[in-house]
Amino acid sequence: MTAPSPEPFRDLDWDPQRARAFADRTVDLWQELLERLPEMSITHGEDWGTVRDAVTREIPEGPLGDDELFAYLREVVFEHSTFPGHPRFMAYISGAGTVPGAAADLLAAGVNMNAGGWMLAPAAMEIELHLTRWFARQFGLPETASGIVVSGGAMANFIALKVARDRGAGWDIRVEGLTAGPPLAMYMSTETHVVSTRAADMLGIGSKAVRKIPVDERFRVRLDLLREAIAHDRADGVRPFAVVGSAGTVATGAVDPLDELARLCRDEGIWFHVDAAYGGPAAFTDDLRPLFAGIEQADSIAFDPHKWMYTPLTGGCVLVRDPQLLADSFSIQAAYVRQDKERTGRGIDGTQLGPQFSRGFWALKIWMSLLAHGRQAYVRRISHDAELARYLGARVQERPDFELACPVGLSICCFRYLPAGLPASPEAEAYLNVLNERLMTDVQQDGRAFLSNAVLEDRYVLRACIVNFRTEAEDLDAVLDIAAEIGARLDAELRPGSLKQGAA
Repeated sequence: MTAPSPEPFRDLDWDPQRARAFADRTVDLWQELLERLPEMSITHGEDWGTVRDAVTREIPEGPLGDDELFAYLREVVFEHSTFPGHPRFMAYISGAGTVPGAAADLLAAGVNMNAGGWMLAPAAMEIELHLTRWFARQFGLPETASGIVVSGGAMANFIALKVARDRGAGWDIRVEGLTAGPPLAMYMSTETHVVSTRAADMLGIGSKAVRKIPVDERFRVRLDLLREAIAHDRADGVRPFAVVGSAGTVATGAVDPLDELARLCRDEGIWFHVDAAYGGPAAFTDDLRPLFAGIEQADSIAFDPHKWMYTPLTGGCVLVRDPQLLADSFSIQAAYVRQDKERTGRGIDGTQLGPQFSRGFWALKIWMSLLAHGRQAYVRRISHDAELARYLGARVQERPDFELACPVGLSICCFRYLPAGLPASPEAEAYLNVLNERLMTDVQQDGRAFLSNAVLEDRYVLRACIVNFRTEAEDLDAVLDIAAEIGARLDAELRPGSLKQGAA
């Protein structure tokens, strides 16, 4: 065997001075982004091929110089990115990213602890457990409730529903599998986010085991139809194991009647899970809290601080009333990590509470944001976002060229562009769907504002979701002006001759 070279190989191990210089230049880019952000285009409207050709390159055999690296990074950041932190970004539900959270993320990456094991990340695990206990108390769960920080709402809902499946199956499903017992079913409204349906797929019960219950005129689940579906399944030998209540649907911000759902689940002996990925933090405020009555009775809650608590991606959270059930669903022993915890005094390993063995210190960006700003700053800003959405709804109703599609829900306002001179007819309604779908695309491509859409009772509508601490009333006025400007141009281009004649 050839002996290794006695000379040290340091190419990958930068000295602290070089590391600092590199970090300083990175922070300079970040500072410039923060300074220029309000005046920048939210997106550049490029197609995938243009972006691919601009940002991808062959990996070199030797290192690039710092000047070349930062010229490349500058182009990636300023020329080929979308900016969810822009005050007029109101599409989907993506937080702006707090400054303390971003800095904390850099430090977490630098320390590089693995929160899968307590001995690899003692501070990370204790902060994470303390943080999730605090969140549980904010929702009104008991002092013993806890959870873990995960990548986002999809993983948080999946983990909670796996706990529900394992708890409600009635046999040792982790060992014996799904075929050892009767078919299982879970229930949610037609407005519930698709990640819960995908969770059913990943849990092995299949999407056909998901019962999609129709909603009422406020887009909330119909309790009468839910009861009927549960009774029908029981009569057919199907075992109901979970109901998913929505605390802020992604389309309209609707909150299901959580108190009544909790009572139904208690009567039926079914796990009550709440998907609060978007709306959850609104339960921390005095003015919006009444909408969430009953959430404190949930068996589990999923919510995303990286949405309406503005922290940088990624950082979701799953909370469980009885955290022992997390261990019951995920704990597994590997010989290579056997420990004498009585002797060492080590704490809980993150690997035993969820599906991942390698886990970053995601909690730090959330924790530092809370410490830096304090609880009341969040309470006030979340309430302000909801107030801004109501303001937008009022402005829509004041303008003849727009129509409010449904009541404002939490911080979501749905509306559509309504040009003058359209007759009241099915053909006009079909045209409005075409016009507003094109309008959403063109507003996004334009880059001065960024909206998304919802489809409500076959109507294609524009959707603004305000979860951005930089957004203010003047941004909402600007968004309507931009949509009206582009909408008028599109209407002149797209309106069918038959509808023009009908208007005349």
